[in-house]
Amino acid sequence: MSRKAIILSAGQGKRLLPFTAQRPKCLLPLGGRTVLEWQIAALAANGVEEVVVVTGFEAQAVETVIRARADDGILVRPLHNPFFEVADNIGSCFVARHEMMDGDFVLLNGDTLFHPSLFAEAKTQVDAPIVVTVDHKERYDSDDMKVQLDGRRLVAIGKTLTEEQSHAESIGMLFFSDDGGRIFADALEQTIRREGGLKRWYLSVIDELAGQATVHTANIQGREWCEVDFPKDLPAAERLGTRMWREQVGAPEDGAALCSRAP
Repeated sequence: MSRKAIILSAGQGKRLLPFTAQRPKCLLPLGGRTVLEWQIAALAANGVEEVVVVTGFEAQAVETVIRARADDGILVRPLHNPFFEVADNIGSCFVARHEMMDGDFVLLNGDTLFHPSLFAEAKTQVDAPIVVTVDHKERYDSDDMKVQLDGRRLVAIGKTLTEEQSHAESIGMLFFSDDGGRIFADALEQTIRREGGLKRWYLSVIDELAGQATVHTANIQGREWCEVDFPKDLPAAERLGTRMWREQVGAPEDGAALCSRAP
């Protein structure tokens, strides 16, 4: 069972401007808490004991939120990525690679808002050193991180997969166990040394590993989550945040419909 989580929260989220002009997207308030606070609360509810938050843009603001929160039973600490302006998210993984070498952990994108029950469902399906959490829908667009499957085995992952190859999408939640973390960290180091390596997504490393080792998937279809990436994502994310807030404080539902993902 994953006792540690690494959250990649270094980016500004320029596609969310002007909402992220003065704060990173992980600090956008949604339904009473920031995205980061919702993630930490969901992890704590599922037995995660330690969270490493990789910071970058407005790092001091993120560190202030970390210091101000006090969830019992979970340690949260920042890890600064000084390369966030010149590297893609592979840079944040590279900075955190030493956190991946000792024991099981879960790796999260800092813009994935999810209900605690989604995490609970996903972790029951962890049966390989690397497991990518996926959702399914009828059609996938150009910005989706699409996944090609052979049963539960991940064959390929990337935004450029064809319609015929696209069987699911990654939600930005990966579980590593046994030697999965070491395998991923070693591959990160090899990739980042190559020409153009700094500009690659970390999931391109998973795509390469899928051809060398068994990478499985966890299916969370029907569970509630939202990717907070564009202004159009905010209404669904706000509804999910509000739903979780009502569950926490025991307030009645208002009957508003909720999306399982951003439209």
